[in-house]
Amino acid sequence: MRVVVLSGSNVGTKTRTAMNYTVAEIEKNYPDSEITLLDLAEYQMQFSDGRNYLEYEGDTKYIAETVMNADALIIGTPIFQASIPASLKNVFDLLPEKALRDKVVSMVVTAGSPKHYLIAEQQLRPILSYMKAQLVHTYVFIEEKDFYRNEIINDDIIFRIQRLVEDTMVLTETYQAIREAKEAEYGF
Repeated sequence: MRVVVLSGSNVGTKTRTAMNYTVAEIEKNYPDSEITLLDLAEYQMQFSDGRNYLEYEGDTKYIAETVMNADALIIGTPIFQASIPASLKNVFDLLPEKALRDKVVSMVVTAGSPKHYLIAEQQLRPILSYMKAQLVHTYVFIEEKDFYRNEIINDDIIFRIQRLVEDTMVLTETYQAIREAKEAEYGF
C-alpha cells in the first residue's frame, strides 16, 4: 500500500513534527507500507497555472505524481490567518478534479489556538470531498500547547495520531478489498 504523508506548509516546524509522529506510527504498525513523506518546505513548487499536472517539471511534477499514485494520503496542515496555507492549496490546484477518487484521505491540523478547530471542516474537507476523496471522519487537531521543543507532549494527541493512522490504513485496506472483489465479479 502506498501512503503519502504530506506536510502542507513551507514554513514552521509543528506540522512537520506531527507528521513525523504519523510516519513513525505507520512504520511501526504497517511495515509493509510504502511511505513517502512530502514536506512542502523541502521542495520548490511552481504555482498552478491550469496546465495538466503531467506538464509540470521538477518538484512540482514529482509532488503531483506522488499524490496521484497514492492509495492513502494523510495531510498535515497548519492554520494561518484562519485558513489553510497557500502552499497546500496550490497542491490541490495542480491536480484534476477527480484526483483523490479511490484514495483514503485523513487530516492532522496544527493551530495556535482552539479557535481554529473548525477550519478543517469548513475549508479542507470541502476541497477533499470535491476531489472525490474517501475521507476518514475524524481528524487530529493539535494546539500550540501540545508541543514542546519539537516534541508532542500530550499523550492524548499521540493516542489520536495512532488511531488516525489505524483508521486510515484499515479503511484503505477495506476499500481496496471491495474494489478487488467487484473487479473479480464484474470484470471491471
